[in-house]
Amino acid sequence: MQSPSSSPSPVRAADEAAVDAAESPPSLASELQAPTVSRAYQCQCGRPVFLGNSQCLACKTPLGYVIERLGVVPLAPVVQEGAEPDTFTVFGDAQGLQYRRCANLMTAAGCNWMVPAPREGDDPAFNTEGLSPGFCLSCSVTRTIPDLSVESNGVLWRKLERAKRTLVSQLLALGLPVRTRLSDPAHGLAFDFLGNMPGGPHVLTGHEEGVITLNAEEAEDAVRERIRAEMREPYRTLLGHFRHEIGHYYWDLLVFPTPWLEGYRQLFGDERADYATALRQHYENGPPPDWRDRYVTSYASSHPWEDWAETWAHYLHMADTADTAMSFGVDAQNVELASDLFTAADLWQPEHPGAQNFLDFLNGWVRLTNVLNELSRSMGQPDYYPFVLPRTAVGKLQFIHQVITEQREHAHSSEPTAPAPAVQS
Repeated sequence: MQSPSSSPSPVRAADEAAVDAAESPPSLASELQAPTVSRAYQCQCGRPVFLGNSQCLACKTPLGYVIERLGVVPLAPVVQEGAEPDTFTVFGDAQGLQYRRCANLMTAAGCNWMVPAPREGDDPAFNTEGLSPGFCLSCSVTRTIPDLSVESNGVLWRKLERAKRTLVSQLLALGLPVRTRLSDPAHGLAFDFLGNMPGGPHVLTGHEEGVITLNAEEAEDAVRERIRAEMREPYRTLLGHFRHEIGHYYWDLLVFPTPWLEGYRQLFGDERADYATALRQHYENGPPPDWRDRYVTSYASSHPWEDWAETWAHYLHMADTADTAMSFGVDAQNVELASDLFTAADLWQPEHPGAQNFLDFLNGWVRLTNVLNELSRSMGQPDYYPFVLPRTAVGKLQFIHQVITEQREHAHSSEPTAPAPAVQS
C-alpha cells in the first residue's frame, strides 16, 4: 500500500489536472467550461474508481462518497483508542472529520455514501441535522421505498437509488440546496418510489410541493423502453426522470418567489395558464407543428412549467456529461460538425459577464455530442444525443445557467421564501 506522500490525493490530483489544462493548448476541456467538478475519482493506490464503488478492486482500500469532497475518496479506518467500530477518515487525513457507512450499504440500495460521525472538536457546522439516523443525505431524502416483499422490487430500488445518488451528487456540486423534510419541513425534498397495485390507481410520476413521486416500474428497462416507443420519445431514462422532476422543485424554490420570474415568463411563457387543460390538449392534439424550432422536446411545448423542467433536465444532462468528458480528457476539437456553432446573438443576455463562458460551454457541447453520436453509430446503436438544439432554447439554457450560478454564489446569503403550491408531472 502506498503512502500518502507517494500518491497524490484525489483533491490534489484534480488541482494538478486543472493546472495542466490551463498550460496546454486549447482542447475540449478548456472550451467546455464545465460548471461543476471532476467526475474522475482515484484510489490512494493510483487506480481509477467510480461513483458507485465502496472498495478499490485493485488494493481493497475502502471507498465512499464524501459530500465535503464532492466525490468518491479512499478511506482509512480510525484506530485510535475509544474509536467507534467501522469509523473512517479520508485516507491521508487521520486527524480529519470522521465518517461511518450509510445504513443502506448492505441493503438492496447498495449505498456507498458516508455519514458524518460527530466528535469532540469537530466544526459545529458539520453535523447530521436533517439526516435520518444512520443514513446519508441521499438516502434521507427517500421517504418511501418499493415493497421489498416483492422479490423484483429490490432490483428496482437499487436502480432508483443509484440514479438519485447521481442526481444529488450533481446538485451538491452545482451548489443547489438539498434539504430533507426533517431539516426543512416546508421546503425540504422527499422521494416516494411507488408501485402499481392490483385494482389501485396507476402511479403517476410527478412533483408536488417538494415531494417527487416516481413509478418504480420506470426502473425496469423493458417497461421504460415500451413507454418511450409508445410516446414517440427519442430519449427516456431513469436519471432523466429525476432531473425533470427536480426541475419543478427548483422552479418553486428559486424562480417563483424571486425576481427571476419576470425573465422566466419572457422566455418560457406564463405559467398561470391552466395546467390541466394544457396537458389534456397536448395529449389529445400533440405538439404544435413548429415545436422543434422552439423547444428541447415536444413535451416541453405543453406548458411553461414543462418547458422549464425539460430544459432544466437538459442543462443537467449537458453539465454532467461535459464534466465527465473533461474529467477524462475527451477531445472533440477536430470533429466534423453536423450543425453550425452558436453565436452571441443566440443568447438571452449576450452582454452578461458570464455570457462568453456559457457560449464556450455550449459550443463545446455541440462538438462533444457529434463525437458521442459517431461512437454510438460505430457500435450500431442509436444516436447518443438524439436532439438538435433550437436557437430559441439556447436563451432558456442560459437563463437556467444564470439561475444556478447565482444560487451557487449566494448559497449562504439568503433563504428562499415559501413556494406556491403546484402539481406538475
